[in-house]
Amino acid sequence: MKIFPATKTGARIEFHQVHEPSGKRIRYQKIVPGIGPVDTDEIVKGFEFEKGHYVLLEPDEIESLKLETKRTLDLVQFVKQGEIEPLWFDRPYYVVPDDNLAEEGYRVLRDALRASGKVGIGQFVMRGREHIATLKPCGNGLLLETLRFADEVRSATPYFTATDDEEPEKELLSLAEELIERKTAPFDPKYFKDQYTEAVRELIEAKAKRKKPIAVAEEEAPGGGAQVIDLVEALKRSVKGGGKPAAAKRAPAKRKTG
Repeated sequence: MKIFPATKTGARIEFHQVHEPSGKRIRYQKIVPGIGPVDTDEIVKGFEFEKGHYVLLEPDEIESLKLETKRTLDLVQFVKQGEIEPLWFDRPYYVVPDDNLAEEGYRVLRDALRASGKVGIGQFVMRGREHIATLKPCGNGLLLETLRFADEVRSATPYFTATDDEEPEKELLSLAEELIERKTAPFDPKYFKDQYTEAVRELIEAKAKRKKPIAVAEEEAPGGGAQVIDLVEALKRSVKGGGKPAAAKRAPAKRKTG
C-alpha cells in the first residue's frame, strides 16, 4: 500500500522577504558571535544538557539511530471510533492499494473496520522515525492518522484549575442549549472561508495588474516519494501476534574514518 498526505499547505499565502532595491531574495547566514559567518560543514547539533552546557552530536551519530523503513504497519490494538481525543492526532494520510494483488486485503480490512465501528492502532517507520498511527475507513478507502506520543501532549489540569464545579444558572443553560440546537447542522467545510487569505490574494492580484511582478530567482523544491506499507501483512501479524510489535531494526552505525 502507499500513503499520501491528505492535507496541503498551498492554499495559504506564504511571503518571502525580497530586497526591494535589487529585487533579490533575502538569504539567512549562520553567524557565530565574534567570528562571523560559518560554513555548514562546521555546524553540529547540540542538546542543552544543563544550563549553558551542551552535548554535541555528530551527523553520523544521529544517522546511526535512524530506524530502517519497514513496509509493514503493525496493528497492535483496536478501539472504538471517537475514543481517542482529537489532541492526540497529528497528520492524516490517504492509504491506497499499491497494485491489484493488494486490493483484496485492502477491501477486507476496510470493510471489517467499518463493520466493527473500530479503528486500528499500530506503529510504522517513516523517514527514519517510528510513528504511532490509527487506521480507519474513509469514504471508499482508508485513512491513516499519525498520533503524538505521550510526552508530546501537555496535561490539561494546570490550565483548567480556575474552572470550578459551580453549576450555571438554569435559565442561561437553557438558552445555551436552545442556541446549540438551532445551530446544529451537518458539517460542511466549504461553508467556512479564510477571509484573510482571500483578501490578501485579491490584493496580490490587484497589484499584479497595476504593476508587473519583478523577476526573482526561485529554488527548486525537493521531491518526495510516497511511503509504502503492506496492509495484508499488517493484518496477519496483528492476528498472529496479538501483542506489542517487534522492535524495529536500527540502521548500522557508520564508522568514522581517518
